[in-house]
Amino acid sequence: MAELLIDPNIRGWVFLPIVVITFLVGIIRHYFSILISSQKKAELTQIQDSQAMIRARLLRENGKYLSQQSFAMRRHYFNNEDTGYFKTQKRAPPSPNSTAMLSDLVKGNFINVLPMIVIGGWINWMFSGFVTTKVPFPLTLRFKPMLQRGIELASLDAAWVSSASWYFLNVFGLRSIYTLVLGENNAADQTQSMQDQMSGAAVAMPQDPKAAFKAEWEALQITEYQNVLANVESELLASSGLAGDQTGAPSLLQSSRGEDSSALRN
Repeated sequence: MAELLIDPNIRGWVFLPIVVITFLVGIIRHYFSILISSQKKAELTQIQDSQAMIRARLLRENGKYLSQQSFAMRRHYFNNEDTGYFKTQKRAPPSPNSTAMLSDLVKGNFINVLPMIVIGGWINWMFSGFVTTKVPFPLTLRFKPMLQRGIELASLDAAWVSSASWYFLNVFGLRSIYTLVLGENNAADQTQSMQDQMSGAAVAMPQDPKAAFKAEWEALQITEYQNVLANVESELLASSGLAGDQTGAPSLLQSSRGEDSSALRN
């Protein structure tokens, strides 16, 4: 492999400008996405259904702390065959061709994909053929197509990085800098948006209320009531050391109740 000595001017005219351009494009992308983003208005029925699902889930998880009558009343409100919430509320399934979803998808592609293609093509044309830096560890020949895009030299070590590859490394490597400058959940980071587009999460369909109601109704229907507070008095006395005196504890409680009743009469 041939050993190279990079001109120091490459650092000031190629290496740093690519970093600055990539960073500024991310900043512009963040604020531009804020300007064109549309505020999603939640419908009243969606809020009502989500709150009902949360209440049903909390009833399944924390119903053991209620009395049996309170648990039965709440489950009757949700699961009754005639008047239950999950049986009476009829919701239409979501439309697969929603205009808002399509517009959000177009905006996401316009903000994320188009600038990367345009700026990447311009950098590849403007700084074509430059070797910018070298990674501080040896690499195999499999990394040459990724790190030496635009340079066709078989004798060049795979650790050297071309200008085009340096741009793409900055696109996905400035995430911590964007978080430090713009905060969490910023629009400048393309890592999450690219993952969403690859996995299909960007075009994920909203949940069907009918199927969600059916699943929650079945989960709540098979939930068995168990009162964990049935022996709470004896457990409390045992933890405080008064459970050993089985005869003294009831008399102590009765005497205290008698004193409270006499005080109320006076």
